[in-house]
Amino acid sequence: MANKTLMRTLNLTHRTVMNNELNRQFIYHSRRNLINFSALTSMKKRREFHGKQLVGYSMDQMYTVVADVENYCRFVPFCKKSMVYNKRENHSLTADLVIGFPPLSEKYTSQVTLKKPYLVRAECNDGRLFSYLLNNWKFSPGVKDIPQSCVIDFAVAFQFKSAIHSQLANFFFDQLVVQMERAFIDEAEERFGKPSLKSHVLEAHSRVI
Repeated sequence: MANKTLMRTLNLTHRTVMNNELNRQFIYHSRRNLINFSALTSMKKRREFHGKQLVGYSMDQMYTVVADVENYCRFVPFCKKSMVYNKRENHSLTADLVIGFPPLSEKYTSQVTLKKPYLVRAECNDGRLFSYLLNNWKFSPGVKDIPQSCVIDFAVAFQFKSAIHSQLANFFFDQLVVQMERAFIDEAEERFGKPSLKSHVLEAHSRVI
């Protein structure tokens, strides 16, 4: 029990430190670059990231964490509120999420498709904050002789409607995506205990379109 409490404390401390560092970078770059209007008008806005990772949790366990959209506000970086409605068990749901990057705070709505334990796919459908947003999580079997393992195939693509948001996101996109993916694995450890093996990054790349 003491070890589990210590692990929770360490995970929470790590998340807080990383969030504070990204907050610091965001504020610094926003103050420095908001008046760079020539960059704003010429910027390519759409960002994409794709990664694969072998983790020491089963497909069911990782699916359970990623599909728990209602609790994103508790463990996903910068997610301040997460509200779920129109839920159809193991099929789909609609979620309102509020994300906050000081000094900005924005709300958007996602349609989430669920295929247990293989897929969690979230698409923005309201267009207030994003022109385009897709989060796609796929889960496949991991090491043959280790049932409590799986491969996470994670992809995110987005384009802000605001060029200012896009410029600011450029400065910390890669860090934020890695931190977000790590947050789900940390949450799995919080819920299910230590992993059966050490995580291994199999693939990771990002691009601007």
